[in-house]
Amino acid sequence: MENHIREIEELIKQFSKLPGLGPKSAKRIILKLINNKENMVKPLAKSLANVYKTVVRCNFCGNLKVNQNKCICEDNNKNFDKICVVENLADMWVIESSEVFKGYFHILGGTINPNENFNQKNLLIDSLIKRIKNNNIKEVIIATSATVEGQTTAHYIEDIVKNGKTKVSKLGQGLPVGGEIEQLDDGTLISAFKNRIPVSSD
Repeated sequence: MENHIREIEELIKQFSKLPGLGPKSAKRIILKLINNKENMVKPLAKSLANVYKTVVRCNFCGNLKVNQNKCICEDNNKNFDKICVVENLADMWVIESSEVFKGYFHILGGTINPNENFNQKNLLIDSLIKRIKNNNIKEVIIATSATVEGQTTAHYIEDIVKNGKTKVSKLGQGLPVGGEIEQLDDGTLISAFKNRIPVSSD
């Protein structure tokens, strides 16, 4: 008979919510942790507690920062004329690691669902407009996923950002229909950035 322990079952339930993990994978991870309490569980619990207490999302650029500290978007030593707009942190990390883009990032914090009522305040779009003006941005690269929600978000941003001074472009060849940015390999990302296409001003 399987030994059901409520605390462990709850832990399995929580781990199963993580991307790429199902109940079986979660069980294997938790068993590994339980068998290495001193070396793994204690430091993991401490790290998670520290992140929970000190790491917050910047309300201006969407990146992560340590509470009370300045965000990277406030670094005056960086002077770029391009800004890449992504849906989430995972997308930014993938693009950063590919080294295909040198410029500012702006993390929206989600996408627009065309089937639901949209409240602009849920996404950092107002602050995007401010960053474009304050940093004299010459090009906005929209790097949202090729999903319905990602493309809806891209079109919305295009309509808001487009003006005579700022070029608006989006990722081109290499981005598969329905694809999500964080799932792409470096080669595909490089192709998508190099072949980015300007957004029509019509």
